[in-house]
This record gives sequence, structure tokens and C-alpha cells, in this order.
Amino acid sequence: MLSAGERPQPLHTSAVDPPSVSVSTAHIMPDLESNPGSSSNPSTLVHEKRPKPAHVQHIWVVTGPAGSGKSTVGNGLRKELGLPFLEGDDYHSASNKAKMGNGIPLTDEDRWDWLISLRKAAIDALSPSEANDFRPPAGVVVACSALKQKYRDVMRVATYGSPSVQIHFVYLKLSEEVLMQRVTQRQAHYMKSEMVRSQLQALEEPKGEWDVITINVEGSHEQVQQEVIDAVTKKLSEYL
Repeated sequence: MLSAGERPQPLHTSAVDPPSVSVSTAHIMPDLESNPGSSSNPSTLVHEKRPKPAHVQHIWVVTGPAGSGKSTVGNGLRKELGLPFLEGDDYHSASNKAKMGNGIPLTDEDRWDWLISLRKAAIDALSPSEANDFRPPAGVVVACSALKQKYRDVMRVATYGSPSVQIHFVYLKLSEEVLMQRVTQRQAHYMKSEMVRSQLQALEEPKGEWDVITINVEGSHEQVQQEVIDAVTKKLSEYL
């Protein structure tokens, strides 16, 4: 398992290079926009060029706006699959949390370091270390809103240069009405209803992205969890 620093970067560096490149940060994130139907779509490139290895580790990124149930579903997968779980909120900087707590939407630039930190944590979780007794797990579950395709593309870089790692996005889909009802019941959470509306405005639902599993989460918790487990189990069977 390669470390984050050892992984080769993709050909289109404008999409994934960290802010140390010679392009200003303000231009890096917009450059990640891509046409899902284009041959330059990062998810398409990874899918078409990667050979099927004998041993595979999986990154399961549970996505959706705040209130969609990412943490609940992610923890359910953690228990079902026996994998480590990374809560995306834990990797936000203090300044990001302060902005969200004050009802100020995050910009692309605010999310850049967050996504890179979370991606590195996922890579580290799959790498041999003292934390896992040098026996890395078969995968890792990550809760991350990943609202836009370019954010998902940043996470996809975790698999570049390592054919033994596959990434999957579990998109939790629900209506704005149901989402707002749930959010009003979470007043202790820093993400208030106004911020959720801003997330919905920024949301780019994954369409034409081969590595995304979409789950309707408007049913009961038990129904949703079983649908997610069934979908993930089916996907895993493709690697047997």
C-alpha cells in the first residue's frame, strides 16, 4: 500500500494537485469541473484503465447533504463490514467549523484542505501501520458530503497509482422537504437549516459516475440500512 506522498498524481494535474502548484487556489477548484460524458472525466479514466487485481481494498464514501444520515449509515457499514470509520466532520478545520456554526457557507477553497486531509486519512487507514498491527483492513468507510463532482474527483485520487484500491460513493438521496424536517430535529448540531439549504444549492447529484451507488433514504432507518448493506454486498461480489 503506497503512502499519500508516494502515490503518482493523475495526468490532469489541474484537477487534483494541492495548492502548492503554480496556479492560484482560487482557480484550482473550478478547474475540477468536468463533463461526465467526456473522456477526460477522472472517474471514467480510473474505471477504464485499471486492471482487476487479485486483492482489493475498498473505500466506501457515504455522501449527501447534512441531515441525510451519512454518519448513521456509515457506522452501520462499519459494523456490518468490520471496517474503520472516518467521520468527515472531524477533519474540518476550526475555522471551517466556526464559519458553518455562524451560518456562513463554505467556499471551494475552504473545502480544499479538508478533502485532502480526509483523503489522506483514508489512505493511511488502508496502509500497514502500528494502529492496525501492520495488517491493513479490507477497506474503510468515510462519511463525506462530497456535494460536487469535483469534490468527489478529489477523493478519487486516493486510488491513483494503486490498482488494489477501489473507491465507491454511496449517495444518500432524499427530498428537500424530508431533509429539512430531519435537520430541525438536530438543533444541537452546528449545521443549521440555513446551511443545509446552501448545501442543497451547491449539490450536484452524481449522474453518469460509474462508481456511485444511489440509495433513497426516505424510508425507516432499518429499511435504509438494509438497502445500503444489500447494495454494498452486491458490489463486493463483483470482486470475488
